[in-house]
Amino acid sequence: MCQTISHFINGEVVQSRGDRTSPVFNPATGEKSGTLGLASTEDVRAAVLAARAAFPGWTNTPPLRRARILNRFLRILEDRIDELAKIITAEHGKVLSDAKGEIQRGMEVVEFATGAPQLLKGEITENVGTRVDSHSLRQPLGVVAGITPFNFPAMVPMWMFPVALACGNTFILKPSERDPSASLIMAKWLIEAGLPPGVFNVVQGDKQAVDGLLTDPDVAAVSFVGSTPIARYIYETAAHHGKRCQALGGAKNHMIVMPDADMDQAVDALIGAAYGSAGERCMAISVAVPIGDTTAQRLIEKLAPKVRDLNIGPGTDPEAEMGPLVTKQHLEKVRGYIDSGVADGAELLVDGRSFKRQGYEKGYFIGGTLFDRVTTDMKIYREEVFGPVLAVVRAKSYDHAADIINQHEFGNGTAIFTRDGDAAREFAHQIQVGMVGINVPIPVPMAFHSFGGWKASLFGDHHMHGPEGVRFYTKLKTITTRWPTGIRAGAEFVMPTMS
Repeated sequence: MCQTISHFINGEVVQSRGDRTSPVFNPATGEKSGTLGLASTEDVRAAVLAARAAFPGWTNTPPLRRARILNRFLRILEDRIDELAKIITAEHGKVLSDAKGEIQRGMEVVEFATGAPQLLKGEITENVGTRVDSHSLRQPLGVVAGITPFNFPAMVPMWMFPVALACGNTFILKPSERDPSASLIMAKWLIEAGLPPGVFNVVQGDKQAVDGLLTDPDVAAVSFVGSTPIARYIYETAAHHGKRCQALGGAKNHMIVMPDADMDQAVDALIGAAYGSAGERCMAISVAVPIGDTTAQRLIEKLAPKVRDLNIGPGTDPEAEMGPLVTKQHLEKVRGYIDSGVADGAELLVDGRSFKRQGYEKGYFIGGTLFDRVTTDMKIYREEVFGPVLAVVRAKSYDHAADIINQHEFGNGTAIFTRDGDAAREFAHQIQVGMVGINVPIPVPMAFHSFGGWKASLFGDHHMHGPEGVRFYTKLKTITTRWPTGIRAGAEFVMPTMS
């Protein structure tokens, strides 16, 4: 049945004021599953006004009470994880186990945010001057917005709004128009948990909705996850309009395989990290860098059969290891990258372009793809494919491999597989990448740490969630206090000092 998908403003589901719509598809079947009402400028403004009106009451709610609401929301997520996972699978296509894993990682941020009373404590120093005390505190920004991608329709929003809400802000979420339904059910569950109307709002839409949030004078900050060109646009536009911004962009994550690595462990890690979620992860490993031809041959001999044997099917199939890509357009884009790799002279060992799943011929499926002898000037190396395509770039030495990684424009995540502690330590300190794994292929930090890359993978000064998230969603205020004592020293016309 084809459903109508709407906005959530001021505690209620509301229809778009304009007449623009966008279809939503089931990636496994290629069938239209819904019609999304795209927000007009008036819809965005209505959400902002609702959030602005709700801010005074919410920011004056004691942090402990805010935390209790988030705690109830966490319990709802735990009880209904299967329901949310099915919604994600139906619109994104990822297998149910992966959808549940996504929700679990998002729930960890909610759990972190329930510690708001501890996170928001300030500092105090007595007698910074004679009978003068100084203390600092962190206060919320006001109305903040999150613009999130299709690949994690539950987790990435939960990287943002739990911390923002815990800090006393009100929030507007603009999810991807490709899989918008997860945002609506989370909004309803927040209300059920006791969140006041207007504190959390959802506007569905495209660039018009994004620009409305970026230019609205009542939006104080914007968080974004997506491709680097759009991240740069978000950051520059937000900064131009005087907003705080964190914009996470693209990635090209490398994994070095040292000659001493446990090859079975490295291959299993690559299979999961390169082909899990059909490669539609900003932390997916898309480049394997074996050191020396002997290591490369050992890697390929074990890796290629596993890529050919991947169990690919609809996300609802409990045996499936990889589901379809999110849209037909993205399927054609990934196929185009494989064509480019062949044209540029890379050695195509496993070709996923012809894959078809019986009974799902209209679905957006592609098989796992493996290239060897990829060079750094090729398009499939330089650009983010965002699909189940792994490129093997052979390096002559560890130094050569590290130099390859450091010269790439992206610096999101990376990993090394080795038994050599000295090489691992050197890698961790030398590599110009924001998140590093040692025998860990996808080094996504836990919720009480912070997530973010370097170079063209991040625009802005703050990473997401964890301590950095609290700093992003609050502003520091310092108060200096002296109470009258009856002793008067007269006016002072110089800079106060300790002399």
